[in-house]
Amino acid sequence: MHVFARHVACGLALLQSLAAGLAVPSPEFFDKELVTRRVVTPATVQAELGSKLSSGSLIYGPESPLWADSTERWAGASLPDIQVVVLPAAEDDVSVIVKYCNRNSINFFARGHGHGMTKTIATFKGIEIDLKLLTAVSILPDKKSAWIGGGQSVAGVIGALWNAGYVTPTGSNACVGFVGPALGGGHGRYEGLYGLASDNFINLKVVLADGTKLLVNGSADCHGDLFWGLKGAGHNFAIVTSAQSKIYPKQVDTWHFHNYVWTQDKLETVFAALNTFHGNGTTPVKMGVNFGQFVIEPAISAAEAILQWAFAYAGPAAEAEALLAPFNAIGAIVEQVGDVPYTQIPEAQGMGVGSPGCASALYAGTSANIQAYNITTERTIYKLFNQKIAQYPALATVSRVFHEGYATKGMADIDPSSSAFPLRDELHLVFFTTAVPPGSGLTAAADAWSTQVKDLWNGGQPTRRPTTYVNYATGGESLQSMYGYEPWRLARLRALKSKYDPNNRFRFYNPIV
Repeated sequence: MHVFARHVACGLALLQSLAAGLAVPSPEFFDKELVTRRVVTPATVQAELGSKLSSGSLIYGPESPLWADSTERWAGASLPDIQVVVLPAAEDDVSVIVKYCNRNSINFFARGHGHGMTKTIATFKGIEIDLKLLTAVSILPDKKSAWIGGGQSVAGVIGALWNAGYVTPTGSNACVGFVGPALGGGHGRYEGLYGLASDNFINLKVVLADGTKLLVNGSADCHGDLFWGLKGAGHNFAIVTSAQSKIYPKQVDTWHFHNYVWTQDKLETVFAALNTFHGNGTTPVKMGVNFGQFVIEPAISAAEAILQWAFAYAGPAAEAEALLAPFNAIGAIVEQVGDVPYTQIPEAQGMGVGSPGCASALYAGTSANIQAYNITTERTIYKLFNQKIAQYPALATVSRVFHEGYATKGMADIDPSSSAFPLRDELHLVFFTTAVPPGSGLTAAADAWSTQVKDLWNGGQPTRRPTTYVNYATGGESLQSMYGYEPWRLARLRALKSKYDPNNRFRFYNPIV
């Protein structure tokens, strides 16, 4: 959109929002106290709301065959209490649904693709707004940006843009949503070149807590203050129905991947090589990400975890292999190498749709951010892994200790004060997950193991305060660890909360209030 035209559009949106009472929420916002109805049924919602929604929208409950797909979450044991699902067929429907919920004192919760580890969503009871039909990907005529629907997945975004000759930063797992992770920052394979997914936002169409529709961007007359907060703490402020993001011409036809499996005796050598490879944020920018994990592979050993690592490079094999020479020299027991279109890289790295990483089962989890791998700590965590699976065999094949190493230059080059995302000096994301079999009685043991791993990671960097990528938070973290230790950050976020969501309607996903 032309700059002048965009400002005119924002000006109109501003007038509309003032007419609707942005500074003082509209009267209907206060029609009833915000106490959730004791019982909300699909039949009631259909009778009261159905005729107000566009054709193709759906309202249903647990008896519907669509229910499982709409309510399933990756963290299968920390579930919201969803009474009714409303599936909007158009962006404007979201505002109608939110206003309906407010008039009837019903909590609402927007769902993109159901990922995330936080237990805070278990406090929710009410109507879920499932955005899965909002999937349009529309490249603008200038070929510099695209509008992306709030319910579109990473796989959908990558595929639509790649087939047209473009890319944009997204999350790295193909089955997660595009917008949801971006609201928490959005780490991904193009981070080294272009920054986080949220760094590439141009305009956002949002619905506020009172149902007001806004066009938001970085300009002062288009709610630049809210735009700042949405880029890193967005789950606290609005439902994003679509996002306009920068796009870039694809520079290569294929990505190179190289996957390794090492035995435990190589652990110290592998982590020393990783620390050298990543340096102090000097990872080669086209080496998008490497994923590594301690995991049991029964075909290799049922008692001793392997080290499984997967690298992906935005370029030809010769360039990639020159950079990977230190890892080639370690001596893997299994290697897998190939060159594929970018659309196939998530699958090659074990992050494709239908991969184990997309399956709903997670019970216990924990995460941390680290600057460099403490090799002694990693050995201790590895030993603990083997000890725990020997003690609790039911957890052996469903547990993993995961390490993510992105190229971070594009992210780090952006002014840290320019968005709510607070962690631009962190180099690695690490997390632990396990799935507790129903009826096993291992919940407490899994939680204890999870806490031990997190304490070890944080204890391995004693000069740094604990930090957590908000998208990987599990619910017990401090606000400062997720949203930044600088006092001004939380003060600014709370001021935005007071302005845009005074009744704290968006309080279910790692809330700041």
